[in-house]
Amino acid sequence: RETMLTGLPALIGADSRVLVLGSFPGKASLAAQAYYGHPQNHFWRILMDILPVSAGLTKTSSYQKRSEWLLSQGVGLWDVYAACERDSSLDSDIRLAQPNDLTGLLRQCPHLKAILHNGGESYKHYKRTQSLGLPVHKLPSTSPANASIPYARKLAAWREVLGLYLEIT
Repeated sequence: RETMLTGLPALIGADSRVLVLGSFPGKASLAAQAYYGHPQNHFWRILMDILPVSAGLTKTSSYQKRSEWLLSQGVGLWDVYAACERDSSLDSDIRLAQPNDLTGLLRQCPHLKAILHNGGESYKHYKRTQSLGLPVHKLPSTSPANASIPYARKLAAWREVLGLYLEIT
């Protein structure tokens, strides 16, 4: 029997306008205690290619610096699952998933304008997120496991949706 894994705390601010919801952190992210911690995940690269970036900030900057930058852009991060059993980093291996309290999070983010699901597993919960009364969007997963979608297509989809809610370059 697998051990129950616990996800990461929400990375949000009172000024978060967009909430990106993943499914559950992979092994690399859990080990680093950092969202999108796998070096081949496109999340940080995509967001840095879309949103204004401060001088010197790169996808290899410290997680603390990247997190502060992301929050300053009005973007928060969390996952649909608070805990689960999983023996790999694949969403298809998630078992006994326990959901996060999305309604409680909404109270902490009074300026939230939209929920963005990062991939299909997260989007399976769109009925829960739609019940929050905000627009909900499904975006292509930034995971390295989603190699069938080219980076340019992922970037275009993320740029289009983020442009609806944030000032982008």
